[in-house]
Amino acid sequence: MAVTKEKMAAVAEIKEKLEQAKVFILADYRGLTVAQDTKFRTKMREAGVEYSVVKNARLRIAAEELGIEGLDAQFLSGPTAIAISYTDPVAPAKVLNDFVRENRLQLLQVKGGVLDGKLIDANSVKALATLPSKEELLAKALGSMQAPISGFVNVLSGTVRNLVYALEAVRKQKESA
Repeated sequence: MAVTKEKMAAVAEIKEKLEQAKVFILADYRGLTVAQDTKFRTKMREAGVEYSVVKNARLRIAAEELGIEGLDAQFLSGPTAIAISYTDPVAPAKVLNDFVRENRLQLLQVKGGVLDGKLIDANSVKALATLPSKEELLAKALGSMQAPISGFVNVLSGTVRNLVYALEAVRKQKESA
């Protein structure tokens, strides 16, 4: 196989994407219909995930140049699609897992991936999909921080409310007397 400038450029592009990625997941997309693939790509795009088909040899070379070891025949055999997220490490796994579950697909098979430079298998990708998203975690943290403050406000307002009730009772008593 002759190494051409186009191939070298493609490897360099893949390498650049992998360098910037928080996570990338590899999948075998064989058997998907065009409609299913289009729907899947749309869901990936909505989640901020870059999804594309990649040649195994180019991906292997780019990974080796980055020092990612272990991407061998187990991960790079047959047609390979790659889902890359630059911000949220959970997003591609969650979209992939949800899409397979919603459409009851046995066709779209997760091969594995790389999370922060470390190789993960298909089971780890499924476990990653069950984690809450960044937004969910931030909402929970904010709720936890607001709970003591809102409790304190309720206690203070309860005291003021009781004072108002007492004053109202005194006013009614003086009016009736």
